[in-house]
Amino acid sequence: MIKIRKKLHSAMLNPFHLAIEVHSLDEAREFYVNILGCKEGRSDSKWIDFNLYGNQLVCHLNEKMNVSNTSNYVDGKQVPIPHFGVILKMDDWNILADRLVRFNIIFIIKPYIRFKDSPGEQATMFFCDPSGNSIEFKAFNDIHGQLFKK
Repeated sequence: MIKIRKKLHSAMLNPFHLAIEVHSLDEAREFYVNILGCKEGRSDSKWIDFNLYGNQLVCHLNEKMNVSNTSNYVDGKQVPIPHFGVILKMDDWNILADRLVRFNIIFIIKPYIRFKDSPGEQATMFFCDPSGNSIEFKAFNDIHGQLFKK
């Protein structure tokens, strides 16, 4: 059992698959393709696949969806939950942050460095897609060395 567990939690990162609900596929397509720069994959009249930095994000149509307004206090800020996102290299995070500012995205938490001068130091930013799904993008100077460091 221990050997299996070690294999399941190897250092190799695998792409994730996440399915979320959206109230409009057209708005989701506009946001994820034109603002975040995702490539569109397969689609149907009720869903769209997006390549979100090598991960599969699927937006499913639910015109009656409810948006969460729950948050937790972290590092002096109200962090929305649930949320999802991608951990980027610092240069890529800075490029995305600049792009979002150019598109006048309204940030829940503006881009900043969290946990400054501690083992978990990271760049982070939070914003919502047009359906109110909370998204966090973060970056570390040394992703593999800092990601789970206590």
